[in-house]
Amino acid sequence: MTSRRHCFRAVLGGIAVAGVVMLAAGPGGRALAQGDPAPGHATVTDLAGRRVSVPVPVRRVMLGEGRLLHVVAALEPEDPLARVGAWRDDLIEADPGSYRQYLAAFPALAKLPRFGGAENSLVDAESAIALGIDVVLLNIEAMRAVEDARTIEKLGAVGIPVVYVDFRHDPTSNTGPTIRLLGRLFGREARAEQIAAFRDEQIRRVTDVIAARSPARPDVFIERIGGYTDDCCLSFGDGNFGRFVEMAGGNNIARTVIPGTFGQVNPEQVIAADPDHVVVTSAEWEAYVPGGRWIPLGPGADQAEAARKLEWYRSRPAYTGVTANRNRAFHGIWHQFYNSPYDFIAIQQLAKWFHPDLFSALRPEETFRTFHERFLPVAYRPGYWVSLAGPER
Repeated sequence: MTSRRHCFRAVLGGIAVAGVVMLAAGPGGRALAQGDPAPGHATVTDLAGRRVSVPVPVRRVMLGEGRLLHVVAALEPEDPLARVGAWRDDLIEADPGSYRQYLAAFPALAKLPRFGGAENSLVDAESAIALGIDVVLLNIEAMRAVEDARTIEKLGAVGIPVVYVDFRHDPTSNTGPTIRLLGRLFGREARAEQIAAFRDEQIRRVTDVIAARSPARPDVFIERIGGYTDDCCLSFGDGNFGRFVEMAGGNNIARTVIPGTFGQVNPEQVIAADPDHVVVTSAEWEAYVPGGRWIPLGPGADQAEAARKLEWYRSRPAYTGVTANRNRAFHGIWHQFYNSPYDFIAIQQLAKWFHPDLFSALRPEETFRTFHERFLPVAYRPGYWVSLAGPER
């Protein structure tokens, strides 16, 4: 371990880090350099299209996105922490309801080495060495920072491969491949296929109906990260929740305004588009914005409090005169549906709001409960969405 760290320092120099806490030495020297597969290794293609030689199954993985715990738990329900050596702390702050659930079920989570930083920030390479990490998993948003810092080369020189995954940039296209990729890394290919197949089936319960019936599409505005900032009006282009809206039979009015996945729409443009529905993505973000206007959505959320806080959004100048306001068609939905393998639930619930008669028999709550019972080590707790249009909406 000492010689490995010394080699890293002497040959490669420093790297930008994101303060790791609670470090504890772990077994090292297990990962081999990238290149041709060695015994116990396989070559996989990650979500950036890179071919990477990785040890399979992984023994100690570093989660560059803490919310990857959702998919790891589905793959490894007996002990999601068994092969996690460190993780980014974003789940704790961005998704505290889920963190509390998993902490109660797996108290060792509190002692798992963790590090801070945003989704596109760097990992602590020296700590990856100290912890004996086999593989570092990063979001594809981190690619630019990683390339600038030559992190892949630095980690690769000491035998730690980097694998890119994606539940955020293009979840409708990349969630299934990411689940299958992680199944390969964890030696859980069959289970990963079951999870991906369940997801595909649940999405088709919406998209097949939309394709067959071709209903009129209501105009929809998605307000992104409601309450995380006072800015108006952050939204999604033709990706992420914007794509969820289209799959659910709505017309995302920001699709032609925002050229990429994330962007901002002027309040005047929202007023002119006159949306039939306003959907606010939000979560319990007290850690980021104490006392803010975020909507406390997530497992076990207080529905009355969520509805109370959603009501405020009707007073935003961008929405005061639109059709959605007159009809109280304001909805709040858990922001983390795109930082997890659960995007199919968001698509189902959006379809219920946009086409209640067409999807009267669809029960997203039961779909999510079934997923928990079949794949997850924690029980389902409601609280992931709220609507001012009534309980069935």
